[in-house]
This record gives sequence, C-alpha cells and structure tokens, in this order.
Amino acid sequence: MQNAVRVEVRRAKNESAASLIRRFSRRGQGLGLVRALRKRRYYVRSKSKNVDHARAMVRGERIAEYNEQVKLGKIDPAARKTRGRK
Repeated sequence: MQNAVRVEVRRAKNESAASLIRRFSRRGQGLGLVRALRKRRYYVRSKSKNVDHARAMVRGERIAEYNEQVKLGKIDPAARKTRGRK
C-alpha cells in the first residue's frame, strides 16, 4: 500500500465505545481515506490506443453488416430486441 496513513484515536476518560468509534470514523473521513479506498477498489486500467482502435473497427464492421442485412430484408429493424433491463 502506497502513501499509508495511520489514524489513531485515544479513548478519553468516561468516553463510550460508540463515541470513540464515531470519532475514529470522522477522522478517517476528514483525511479522505474512505473516498480514496473506494476509488482504488474500482480502479479500471485504461485501454491502449491500439485496443480502442481495434474495437472501433470491429464495431464498425458489425454495424455495416447489420445495415446490409436490413437492406436485403433479412432483418426487420422494428423487431429489434432491447438491451439491458426492462
């Protein structure tokens, strides 16, 4: 782990466990630890230009093929299935 930050809180006299945990959480939020960890958790590496270009070429070919099938009357564009959630 790079740039590790240590958060330390000491229990005050007559302080409940709940308030100690709350104080610890607030200190962690103040340092931006939660936001940084969530950002790092879902990190997705960016694709290279070559990969993006290759995918765009394949997508273009598929679209051209679909349009050709529609022109020939082999596919009805009105009966196209919807993608995703309904």
